[in-house]
Parts: sequence; structure tokens; C-alpha cells
Amino acid sequence: MTSTPAIPRHIAIVMDGNGRWAKARHRPRSFGHNAGRKAVREVVEGCLRQGVGALTLFAFSSENWQRPEEEVSALMALFLRALSKEVDELHEQGVRLRFIGDLDAFSDTLQKSMQDAMKRTSDNDRLHLNVAVNYGGRWDITQAARHAARAVERGEMRVEEIGEATLGKWMSLAELPPLDLFVRTGGERRVSNFLLWQLAYAELYFTDTLWPDFDQTCLQQAIADYAGRERRYGRTGDQVARSRNPAC
Repeated sequence: MTSTPAIPRHIAIVMDGNGRWAKARHRPRSFGHNAGRKAVREVVEGCLRQGVGALTLFAFSSENWQRPEEEVSALMALFLRALSKEVDELHEQGVRLRFIGDLDAFSDTLQKSMQDAMKRTSDNDRLHLNVAVNYGGRWDITQAARHAARAVERGEMRVEEIGEATLGKWMSLAELPPLDLFVRTGGERRVSNFLLWQLAYAELYFTDTLWPDFDQTCLQQAIADYAGRERRYGRTGDQVARSRNPAC
């Protein structure tokens, strides 16, 4: 089916603009990151109300380790506080929480908190909330390729059998619906190494709104823009129209 459903099954968001939001208020960047938690709650609530099945948030990229040490430390502390405060509510709302990325880079304490949160919410299915931490799209493709190489090495498959379907099953989020809508806040027009494989046929939506100011109204605007698009998957507009109305 090539028509665009009114509600995307899977939304991904690059939450950009926390630092600029804080700077405009003459506060440290950590103040902006903390303010961004409210936007996360707004978007989760909005997805639950709209019936979105999966939401993936880009919280910390593999490149973010290059930021000032004090900012990285503040972010790690924020993750711990957020996990301890938010998991109970997410669980009550039927949200399944999952972290994707190379989690081995984090402290043992933070890794345990993430694993505990994932285990507690693992049976929920109202909304799949994926938080990308120490994640990069190139890393994701690389780790999938390594899985395929190991399968060949073990004699479980031949090199000729490696294709999009076989490699795709080792990508992060492979068990979820394909990504329908990519949103980036903060005014930048780039994907920043996020979900490169999964973005292949996603609709892209960019907004100047800084992340701490992004609310359910902003989310609804993004969904409305998505619903007005025609998804062709390589076909022409006439072909799409004929598939909707074969009698014409």
C-alpha cells in the first residue's frame, strides 16, 4: 500500500536545541538538557494519544563524547535522575522502554539502571519508546555487518545470502515497524548519523522550534504535514493514483 496513513507507525526525533535554549536564558547548557525532559514527556503523551506505535529519540550520539567534559558528566547524571523518576510513570502508561547503541561505554551504575528499566517495562506494548544513547547510524550498520560475518564464519549462511533482508534483521529496531517520520528540532537540516539504514524511505520534517519548546501541538503539526505527503517508494504519482483506484 502506497498511500500515507494519517498517523505514522514509527516516529524518530533528533532532540536539538537544548544548548541554544539555555544560552538565550543566560544559563548553562545543562539547564537546557534538564528542560528538555518536559518535551520528552509531552511527546510521549502525544504519541500515546495519537496511537503512534513506536517513538525513537536521539539522546546521546557516539560523537557527543567530544563535548566538554562537564556537559557530558551533567548528561550522565541527568540520565540517572530521569531513569529513577520517569520509569514508574512510563510503566503505568504501558510504555516499553528500550535503549539502543553501544551501552558498554557507560558506567556500570548507569548500565544497570538502563537494564533494570528495560526489564521492568519489557511486557508493555502500548508504545515502544527507544532511546538512542552512544548511538550512530554507521555503528549500527557496522555491528549488523559483524553479525553477518560471524554467521558466515560459523557456517550458518553463505556470503551470497547476505542482502538487505538478512542484514536488516541485525539492525537496531528490526522488530519494530519501519520508520515513517523523522523529525529534527532546532532549525538544523541534517540527519547527523542517526538511523541511517532505517531512514531509507522515511519522511523528513524539520522545525526551527528548539527542543525544550517542542510540545504536543508541535508534534501534531509534524504528523499533519506527514499525513499530507504521498509516499511513492520509487513509483510515479500516476502509478500511486492507479493503485488507489484500479478502475481509473
